[in-house]
Amino acid sequence: MDEVSGVPLRVVSYNIHSQRDDTAALAAVVRAARPDVVIVQEGPRRFRWREKSAALAESFGLVVASGGLPALGNLLLTSLRVQVTGTRCQRFPLTPGRHLRGAAYAECRVGGARFSLAGSHLSTDPAERPGQATELKRGLAAAGGPVVVGADLNEGPDGPAWATVADGLTDAAVAADRADRLTYSCADPRRRIDALFVDPRVTVVDYDVVDTPQTRRASDHFPVLVDLLLPSSG
Repeated sequence: MDEVSGVPLRVVSYNIHSQRDDTAALAAVVRAARPDVVIVQEGPRRFRWREKSAALAESFGLVVASGGLPALGNLLLTSLRVQVTGTRCQRFPLTPGRHLRGAAYAECRVGGARFSLAGSHLSTDPAERPGQATELKRGLAAAGGPVVVGADLNEGPDGPAWATVADGLTDAAVAADRADRLTYSCADPRRRIDALFVDPRVTVVDYDVVDTPQTRRASDHFPVLVDLLLPSSG
């Protein structure tokens, strides 16, 4: 079999439950994974969000790339291996009586590859999610390179919002034949609502949902850990 070439990238996508659980365990989980990027859902989005985002990144051994309050708690963190060349945030239209939600984006380079990183967290309301998925898809369409997007979709692969986001992208769990790995909840794993999707030009090398005593203390979601190979941009 021919060896697959590309630039390696290790990604964690993680709903951290607004840091309401064991924060020491949370930091230890991420540090042990040694990721190049972490796509955070339910990160800081209120008072002193900049300082809180920086402190969270430091606890992981990373730096803030994009997100926070402007992206309604979606936060992109990177190692110093990753060069961030541009950032933007998106807010989805507000449904009266519901939470405002959005997405964070970063244009990045690592080694000889460029890629677009994105993160989002869709509504718990099934009537609201499809429209938010369409808005997220519009945001992804403006990406400048092969996209890597992590999201808490609040529904499984049989849902319409999931189908919208996944369209034209590779579901990393499916590519690794590990779609049976459930991400929520840590107390009673029963659903796969957290996903990582990548451009078809990106190779999925490995995929894991990290279920350990430590991750069960760190959040109500398990982290998704994926190893990728990015196509070199020359």
